[in-house]
Amino acid sequence: MSSSLKNHQPRIAWAITGSGHYIEECLEFLLTLKNVDIYLSQAGEEVLKMYGVNLKQVREKHPVYRDKAASSPPVGHFYKGYYHTFIMAPTTSNTIAKCVLGIADSLVTNLYSQAGKCRVPSIVYPCDIAPEMETTAPGGKVMVYPRKIDLEATEKIRSFEYTQVVESVDELIDIVKQRINSLS
Repeated sequence: MSSSLKNHQPRIAWAITGSGHYIEECLEFLLTLKNVDIYLSQAGEEVLKMYGVNLKQVREKHPVYRDKAASSPPVGHFYKGYYHTFIMAPTTSNTIAKCVLGIADSLVTNLYSQAGKCRVPSIVYPCDIAPEMETTAPGGKVMVYPRKIDLEATEKIRSFEYTQVVESVDELIDIVKQRINSLS
């Protein structure tokens, strides 16, 4: 193990995908936490810009990694015990579908795959959780009607080992706090 990893306090790996589903509230909570590395999919980076998020300010609080390398080098941190928890919040239906099928072809899907292989608990906040739901868009709240296939994928990921699915920002906050407290 490298000397930089020997004396570290295990961290949270938090991935943001291209979903705007309560992204501002998720980010607001994320920024209150300590010891977090943020991973952005390409779409996640685009969506944050659409919501007016200043990545420079986010980087002042936490390291931010972007989806730029084909092999997703940061996933190796899971094998070294660098992360105690992986969080995907919010998570697009596309990312959920890939995870359910075992596809690990991007930084975020590879992080989820490797977390599971290393028995690191994942907390997932899908954007598609009910047949009718209110969500956030850059202009405000809107109604969406997730497709049956998206709801089926959300239901399927609930059964995955080391994965806990949350259905609201409040539940996300509670579960993350419980996870952090359980490690103390």
